[in-house]
Amino acid sequence: MTDAATPAVFNRRVIVMGVSGSGKSSIGKGVGQALGVSYIDGDSYHPRANVEKMARGEPLDDDDRAGWLDALTGLIRDYRDDEMPLLIGCSALKRRYRDTLRAGDPGLIFLFLDGTYDVILARMQQREHFFSPKMLQSQFDTLERPAADEAVRVDIDASVEDVIDQAAEALKARATTRQTA
Repeated sequence: MTDAATPAVFNRRVIVMGVSGSGKSSIGKGVGQALGVSYIDGDSYHPRANVEKMARGEPLDDDDRAGWLDALTGLIRDYRDDEMPLLIGCSALKRRYRDTLRAGDPGLIFLFLDGTYDVILARMQQREHFFSPKMLQSQFDTLERPAADEAVRVDIDASVEDVIDQAAEALKARATTRQTA
């Protein structure tokens, strides 16, 4: 993992994306520490109605997600305008959701935490989580996998520490490539 005594210089906005249970929060926090960047859980921006719907085991639809994505886009824009780096955990399952978020920062980077249904379900069953297997399947059904030019992909079928290290290094490489291109 990155040495905590070494100051990181990372000045981009990043969406840590993937289906529920892929590790957005734990990986996002770890990557944020490795890069010296704040991490925000995008789920905390869901309106109460969305949280209640998910708690009942009902998947969100595009209408449910619209206001939430707009709020995150505004947050991204604020950080971009202030030239501050940021990592936000957000499922960003569809290309059009990612396009909405990119409206806040055209240089927004997506970190795709990629894993199989079986790997993620096993992890969800090991911890307390309000998502059901049915809701997890609906997330996989909704997921429009980002192409390599749209997102940095990290396979989550490894230790949390390894995933954090791989993600931090890949983000630094992507940020450097995009800034010098």
